[in-house]
Amino acid sequence: MARDMTVPWLVGGDFNVIWDEEEKYGGLPVSLNEVDDFRHCINTCNLTDLGFKESIFTWWNGRSEDDCIFKRLDLCLGNMELQQTFPGLEVTHLSKIRSDHCPMLLKYDIESTPIKKSFRFLNFWVKHASFKDVVRENWKADFSANPFVIFNYKLKKLKKALSTWSRATFGDIFQKITSLEEVVLVHERKFKAYPTQMNRERLQKVQAKIIKYLALEEDIRRQKAGMTWFKDGDRNTKLFHAQVNGRRKRLKLKNIKNSLGN
Repeated sequence: MARDMTVPWLVGGDFNVIWDEEEKYGGLPVSLNEVDDFRHCINTCNLTDLGFKESIFTWWNGRSEDDCIFKRLDLCLGNMELQQTFPGLEVTHLSKIRSDHCPMLLKYDIESTPIKKSFRFLNFWVKHASFKDVVRENWKADFSANPFVIFNYKLKKLKKALSTWSRATFGDIFQKITSLEEVVLVHERKFKAYPTQMNRERLQKVQAKIIKYLALEEDIRRQKAGMTWFKDGDRNTKLFHAQVNGRRKRLKLKNIKNSLGN
């Protein structure tokens, strides 16, 4: 089965369906049933979006003004084994030339060494309504053994479950913000040209969504920097980066001495 795949697995192309509402502009309202079915399929296969550079939209219906529709229908997906084996994978949406779809350029930096990302518990997870259910469901062991063996098994099981749940629930926070910023600009231009009630509601909806993800970004950077004294509401990315880089410098090992004194 797809969920039991243990080798690097890459799936890419035109899926003819979007992952989220902000990946469509114009036309009829998004069918949430289609979105949910697509998400369920991808999550069941233990695949994740590899992200992208350039414009979020990969398809255009070729029309203008009120009849114009943009969507992100083309994706590159990979399982965890693929991302660990090829950590330098990078997807770029190229310009449309002779098609209504953007070509996708998949690049891999061959000099990159495979790395395994360490698990990081994100504090904002506990605020989500389904977090406790995920923990409760995966904090189980169906065998008898030494308590420490069972405890270690439960931790590994929960770690994998939380990683999968986080990808499905939140996705890549920083990629989301980049995409939403572009979507906001598109809707702002649309509302400025055609200030209708529908265009106002669409703009407000995507603005509310980016505010939510900006708050999550703030939580991540605050946790990364270890700044428990930071006041809620402020958002200073340079300060966050300075704090994080300062910690990295202090933790860096410059010399190691062996038993012979060398």
